[in-house]
Amino acid sequence: MIEVLVVDDDTRVARVNAAYVEKVPGFHVAGVAHNAAEALRQLEGPTRLDLVLLDHYLPDETGLAVVQEMRRRGHQTDVIMVTAARDVTTVQAAMRQGALQYLVKPFAFAGLRAKLEAYAQLRRTLDGGGEAEQAEVDRIFGALSTPSEPGLPKGHSPTTAELVRQSLMNAEGPLSAQEIAERTGVSRQTAQRYLKLLERTGRARLTLKYGDAGRPEHRYVWATRA
Repeated sequence: MIEVLVVDDDTRVARVNAAYVEKVPGFHVAGVAHNAAEALRQLEGPTRLDLVLLDHYLPDETGLAVVQEMRRRGHQTDVIMVTAARDVTTVQAAMRQGALQYLVKPFAFAGLRAKLEAYAQLRRTLDGGGEAEQAEVDRIFGALSTPSEPGLPKGHSPTTAELVRQSLMNAEGPLSAQEIAERTGVSRQTAQRYLKLLERTGRARLTLKYGDAGRPEHRYVWATRA
């Protein structure tokens, strides 16, 4: 079993994330922490921890500070950032400090499951040991690459596509391009472009909201909710 520490300052979110982890075969939640100090204490404890699902916004320190302290203390436990922090500076810092994956809130179970399954695949690949030819190296690095929207047209970002997709999947009802833009931090024009792509590929459905006057507002709903 892959033993996981879930770290999130929101107790409800921590419970949900822990429940998600337990639903993925091969994974077990060994502990839950709600601040940086508690997370570091558990890492120092007797329980073996293979992976930390780490929020960035913690009450006493940032998630990145936790990663830095883990490495300073000699802990090589793997880290997947699970956070609402989506600014490029934080994402880049997480990557440079050794986070294996970065999952942006809000997300659905499928999003976390894909990250965990990719991580499990990486561990299976590495467990073989020995020397690696280029093809094997490519497999190791590719093990963490989880698909978001296959076959994206040129000029489309997989990261942005995933943000828009997850926002739509987690919505309770249809959303406009402006609402998606506010949830993801992209421009309205960018949100509209990715929503149209989801509609063309059958993943989203367009609905119209008519007001008192003027053109109807275009709103989108995830296809499985339509």
